[in-house]
Amino acid sequence: MTTTAKRAHHQVTFAVLAVGVGAYALLQSLVTPVLPTIQTALHTSQTNVTWVLTAYLLSASIFTPILGRLGDMRGKKKMFVIALVALAVGSLLAALATTLPIMIAARVIQGVGGGVLPLAFGIIRDEFPSEKVGGAVGLIAALTAIGAGLGIVLAGPIVSALNYHWLFWIPLIMIAAAAVAAVALVPESQEKTPGRINWLTATLLSVWLVALLIAVSEAPTWGWGSAKVLGLLAAAVVFGVVWVLVERRSSNPLIDMRMMAIRAVWTTNLVALMFGVAMYALFAFLPEFLQTPSAAGYGFGASITKSGVMILPQAVFMFLVGLVAGRLAQRFGSKLVLIVGSLIGTAALVILAFAHIQEWEIYLATALTGIGFGLAFSSMSNIIVSAVPREQTGVASGMNANIRTIGGSLGAAVMASIVTAKVAPSGLPVESGYTNGFLMLAGAVFLSAVAGVFIPKITRHVVKHHTEEPDVALRHGELAMVPGGTVVGDESE
Repeated sequence: MTTTAKRAHHQVTFAVLAVGVGAYALLQSLVTPVLPTIQTALHTSQTNVTWVLTAYLLSASIFTPILGRLGDMRGKKKMFVIALVALAVGSLLAALATTLPIMIAARVIQGVGGGVLPLAFGIIRDEFPSEKVGGAVGLIAALTAIGAGLGIVLAGPIVSALNYHWLFWIPLIMIAAAAVAAVALVPESQEKTPGRINWLTATLLSVWLVALLIAVSEAPTWGWGSAKVLGLLAAAVVFGVVWVLVERRSSNPLIDMRMMAIRAVWTTNLVALMFGVAMYALFAFLPEFLQTPSAAGYGFGASITKSGVMILPQAVFMFLVGLVAGRLAQRFGSKLVLIVGSLIGTAALVILAFAHIQEWEIYLATALTGIGFGLAFSSMSNIIVSAVPREQTGVASGMNANIRTIGGSLGAAVMASIVTAKVAPSGLPVESGYTNGFLMLAGAVFLSAVAGVFIPKITRHVVKHHTEEPDVALRHGELAMVPGGTVVGDESE
């Protein structure tokens, strides 16, 4: 157990974690609105420049669960610092990049930093007083969405006032400060799990994730029925099945399939997938919608900066909700908060689909998505952290974040296909494309609410002793391994 002295400084630890996670979240989205600027500066094509985003997603999807597992095994603080160093090196290289290959390499290195999120959750669970864990996890989770939203908002002003290189210099400053502070101020967790990385299963995980994400990312360009897309999807299915089978039979799995089969875990992961579909597609396509010239019959002809201001309520309300989400979860339960957040998000996207003529309608819709997404993101992370043993916090949180990334790639690809299905003579998508796309996103968030109904409200886990002693009920949603005991299940209200 961590000492009282270490625990007394949990607010300092939280500040360090928040800066690191916030910088990572900013890097997820800062480049999205200015891809055309980067395309021109690097003298490349529109198709090729999208790899600036795809390379980052691919790298993060591979390294997030691996770093989470390494943190559980070798120390969460140590791996948190390593993740920040990778983010810093990648940001420095991206800021100096003058060619597309160097920029892509930089984004791959940045993706290694995806491990900061599950590692932050693990540090919070190990180092914080138990009554503070829920609120801290919820706020860190909300920060990932807040940072991503702020990236969309800040990209225009940064490029206008400086240049696109500062999209990487500014996060680099934040990351360097967080890394130094983490070394000096964050205590190393006493909770470690003996073991090693199973590189066979790590390779299989990487192969099917890369095949899947390339397929869905390139499908709008190559065509969903193209041989390349179908081949990659088939490869993803085959290698995914092999990965599961090998993990199940492994004595040292990278990701414990029994853990993934816990009802609270798989249902919450399904929610994460649907929210990933909605959130990342919204971040990618709402600015395009707002920047469309009003002569097209829709849109506002907004500049990059103005479209960011119109989306700003989303980030503001995510932040405000993140401050109170922990207390709401304590009073009403994370499951109920998640369902309510999903329903609010659904309503917001329906409004966006049918009411997008006046600016106030956009502000209303983005404010409601901020409330809904903020509630849901905070609750998801709390459920995952509460549902698994302490020693599996990093890898479980990593997979939840990973599944959200997969959903984001899938949502952006499907949204692109829907929006561009019918194009006006001007070359712009017709309004119905965006209407149908926003409705698709609303449907995804509504499915999150449906999945949330099936999440058990975890109140205790039951540990049965081999010696036939009475079961021990452990409250606060934590599993505990006892000497000579076996976890046989969980009970819920």
